[in-house]
Amino acid sequence: MVKPSRAYRVFQGVNGVILTLVVLVTLYPFANILARSFSGERQIRAGEVTLLPKGFNLTTYKIVFQDSVFWRNYGNTVLYTVVATAVAMVLTTCYAYVLSKKHLKGRGVLVGIAVFTMFFTGGLIPNYILVTSLGLKNSVWAIALPNAISVFNLLVMKAFFENLPAELEEAAQIDGLSTYGVLLRIVLPLSKAVVATMVLFYSVSFWNSWFSAFLYMDRTDLMPVTVYLRNLIQGATGGGNAGAGTEQLSQVGANIQSVTIVLTALPILCVYPFVQRYFVSGVMLGAVKG
Repeated sequence: MVKPSRAYRVFQGVNGVILTLVVLVTLYPFANILARSFSGERQIRAGEVTLLPKGFNLTTYKIVFQDSVFWRNYGNTVLYTVVATAVAMVLTTCYAYVLSKKHLKGRGVLVGIAVFTMFFTGGLIPNYILVTSLGLKNSVWAIALPNAISVFNLLVMKAFFENLPAELEEAAQIDGLSTYGVLLRIVLPLSKAVVATMVLFYSVSFWNSWFSAFLYMDRTDLMPVTVYLRNLIQGATGGGNAGAGTEQLSQVGANIQSVTIVLTALPILCVYPFVQRYFVSGVMLGAVKG
């Protein structure tokens, strides 16, 4: 066994210190937000809250949790995220698989159409008119369909599929599998890393999205929790009507934003550890070439 050189040991030590500092700097905002969400208004305004709560306070959490509209909107967010992510994954996977076939006629045109949309869009008003004329308002499809394909995710998946050995698909076709059979039984099982990564990307995007629902939903009971929390912040700052519990928010205006951030981020933070092991490999393998 070769003994590491002194220079290498020094490098490891310096590298460990730097990475530790990076982790601490990254975690500090999360710890501070969590502490603020449990702190009192006076302590927050005085700048006394850092990593531990001061003037322990659960008033804001109680206001939010006791509101039936909050739970209804939270359920809407779960529904919208699941449906929109499923639609996005089906369309992105199929489109990326097609674009990965270099013998496909018109492949360059299809790639160009996708890339074109990264730089040019129809604009807010044409999109609103289109969604309204299709009868998609006040439905989950108003959120899922206009944002169904992310071109960045599409190109990453395309590059990943191009890196798969062509011999595997040829052998499957010789065994009698159709194109869909090859995709479902050969390609996707070998693409767990990139699929898990894309699911994470899409789910985080749809979970945090609020503007589409704000634009296309007219009924409060159809809003996602992000719109509810936005209205809650406005109500706490005197900028609008936040629904039930608004009259109490003057007591907790200083920590309402921290509470909303915690409640919005918590589900994603719970899901992330289960897909984290696929994250780096999925992105790197899909970005080798494109």
